[in-house]
Amino acid sequence: MPGTNLTREEAQQRAKLLSVESYEIDLDLSGAQEGGTYRSVTSVRFESAEAGAETFIDLVAPAVHEVVLNGKSLDVAAVFRDSRIALAHLEAGPNELKVVADCAYTNTGEGLHRFVDPVDEQAYLYTQFEVPDARRVFANFEQPDLKATFRFTVKAPTGWTVISNSPTPEPKDDIWAFEPTPRISTYITALIVGPYHAVHSSYENPETGQSVPLGIYCRPSLAEFLDSDAIFEVTRQGFDWFQEKFDYAYPFAKYDQLFVPEFNAGAMENAGAVTIRDQYVFRSKVTDAAYEVRAETILHELAHMWFGDLVTMEWWNDLWLNESFATYTSIACQAYHPESRWPHSWTTFANSMKTWAYRQDQLPSTHPIMAEIRDLDDVLVNFDGITYAKGASVLKQLVAYVGMDEFFQGVQAYFKRHAFGNTRLSDLLGALEETSGRDLTAWSKAWLQTAGINVLRPVIETDEHGVITSFAIRQEAPALPAGAKGEPTLRPHRIAIGLYDLDDESGKLVRTDRVELDVTATELTQVAQLAGKRRPDVILLNDDDLSYAKVRLDEKSLAFVTEHLGDFESSLPRALCWASAWDMTRDAELPTSAYLELVLSGIGKETDIGVVQSLHRQVKLAIDLYAAPARRDAALTRWTEATLAHLRAAEGGSDHQLAWARAFAATARTPEQLDLLEALLEGTQTIEGLAVDTELRWAFVERLAAVGRFDETEISAEYERDRTAAGERHAATARAARPTAEAKAEAWASVVESDKLPNAIQEAVIGGFVQTDQHELLAPYTEKFFAAVKDVWESRSHEMAQQVAVGLYPAIQVSQETLTATDAWLTTAEPNAALRRLISESRSGVERALRAQGADA
Repeated sequence: MPGTNLTREEAQQRAKLLSVESYEIDLDLSGAQEGGTYRSVTSVRFESAEAGAETFIDLVAPAVHEVVLNGKSLDVAAVFRDSRIALAHLEAGPNELKVVADCAYTNTGEGLHRFVDPVDEQAYLYTQFEVPDARRVFANFEQPDLKATFRFTVKAPTGWTVISNSPTPEPKDDIWAFEPTPRISTYITALIVGPYHAVHSSYENPETGQSVPLGIYCRPSLAEFLDSDAIFEVTRQGFDWFQEKFDYAYPFAKYDQLFVPEFNAGAMENAGAVTIRDQYVFRSKVTDAAYEVRAETILHELAHMWFGDLVTMEWWNDLWLNESFATYTSIACQAYHPESRWPHSWTTFANSMKTWAYRQDQLPSTHPIMAEIRDLDDVLVNFDGITYAKGASVLKQLVAYVGMDEFFQGVQAYFKRHAFGNTRLSDLLGALEETSGRDLTAWSKAWLQTAGINVLRPVIETDEHGVITSFAIRQEAPALPAGAKGEPTLRPHRIAIGLYDLDDESGKLVRTDRVELDVTATELTQVAQLAGKRRPDVILLNDDDLSYAKVRLDEKSLAFVTEHLGDFESSLPRALCWASAWDMTRDAELPTSAYLELVLSGIGKETDIGVVQSLHRQVKLAIDLYAAPARRDAALTRWTEATLAHLRAAEGGSDHQLAWARAFAATARTPEQLDLLEALLEGTQTIEGLAVDTELRWAFVERLAAVGRFDETEISAEYERDRTAAGERHAATARAARPTAEAKAEAWASVVESDKLPNAIQEAVIGGFVQTDQHELLAPYTEKFFAAVKDVWESRSHEMAQQVAVGLYPAIQVSQETLTATDAWLTTAEPNAALRRLISESRSGVERALRAQGADA
């Protein structure tokens, strides 16, 4: 965005010059119900290493009224420009700065977001500061290694509540004066303000006497759906497990979790005041997979209180470690806490997070886990599948490599050594080397400083009796995608090999043997332990999913798995085989028609609901984008008929029934199928046990709008039944989905030609606009997209611009013409690096789809 960037070199220079002691921030939010702007007064105490030095403080504000440095008023017009206030003639040692500004409420989910609930017409505010948006609320040195204490004083409308990082005080004359925080980074400070509903409890540790106040907040219109007991239960399990494993008491005074509206991400680890998207307050029935994902989100943010908040990265190139550690430990907590509802969480990780990582790592923008983050523009597009999912996969392997006890002993030393400070990766690796005795230099270089995926294949020889005479693992390092930096790399892997046989009595594929070993960073690794063993029905490399690699089955195992994939006794090997099949489909090694047959033959036996729902999404995507055009109609017909058959056969009221109902709604196409959707909506037909509740109704309405059955009359009528924020989003999606030129033009204009929509509504409109069965109707928008996207990028905030750049790219126009148009734009438009990356990633998706269509022809 114009004038708001910050380079790593600038941050390093500023960190050498300054140390920051404290901020006192006074905000007048008494006019929040009306919106507009608010008064922000910031006093900063900091020290300079040099006399007469120059630096700057960050601020994004419509107006600055006063800048006073060490008692001297500065000329605002001369010192404030873009997002910076220039500070010259610093004194050696202590300095004091006061900035008085008018800052703006936003509707983009960045800075201080303001939302009006259509149910009670009250305004609700919350801050979102990561990466560089605290400067939208108060003047500050916006980089993670300039930690300080923060004292917030807030004036708010009568009857409202104000939550921040420090415990909530009693207001006096509607002024909330908070105690200072410990030393933390600017991006994890927070304010949540409004007439929120609250539930309070505490975490008690009888062994230590520790008592931590807990709070859960949401809008009153969601209060009836807030299952606070379940949320507190997961939170307490996290406190138990993390404090034991980290051997460091929770470092803040209280722990609030605030479910807030129109949140761009899943959640945010503000110290002691975590914000979470309020779609996690479930208004309608959801499957257990949704509860599992919510629990992982809760635990992920709680883990950040130590890794990220207590100890913080020096600069954003170690963002991956922040996110990977929180991801790994949250899933480990679900897997290993004795009272967890989700001991199968590594199955979910393999099924969802790993597939995200593999997809990201095959894009032209692939990068080492330790990415080179030159500036804020780089980091803003780096919250990706490598930073979160590949990083967590590699941490899981590191745990297997050094041992879990040794890993957490290193983490314990790391927290004690660097509490309330800033670190680099070398600080953690050094601690792990001390506790494990392993030299991690080569491991770090191979895994963290190189890009790309390895492929592992078994090389098996047997005698005439079916006894294995030799077994080796062939490792491949495929060429990196065109445009990617770096070279293909063979890596050391810690893996397990599972041997599976079909049990005649149970009919299940059960593991009969397991070997764990180090695969060397060479093309071939011999596995002598398997020589002399009878060849089983299935040999599975990377069993237990310890390493990060694409795995291929040998010919005999693949043939057996094709017939028996649903028969694995355990969910994790099933998930690994499903993931391998999906990966082969994406790589044009397995035709979409064969993938469809595989799913149809095995999904009925799949018990893990998260895997079932992933398969639903993957099959639909494969048919829409990867199927040969001549085969697509037949595949859609086959899949839709299967979704309806499974819906009718599923146990009434079960998660599987709900998942199949949604899958059917996403693809219903014949007059009879659409008649059934209408009848289920109207209640003239029922399916035993299926509750057509608010969210499922909208799924039906959106599909009926997309095929032209429903128009404004029916959409408005449905919104009258659900006059809520969620109802507004669904109605916006349904309107944009209608298959008319007028509906598309209206949706396009509201997103591209106007910048008035709030983030959540813009996202909803984009989601409705793009319909995979409206290729011809949407074809003219390819040219319009390339004509508009650069202007949108340069004139909107990052979140809003990225929604447009990614969401409206013509990804469903799978053709050489789309690639040619993209290449022409990349050549002539001169986009900045962040926008170029996003467009190149989308182009790669079209290129992959073309290859897959060729394999399915």
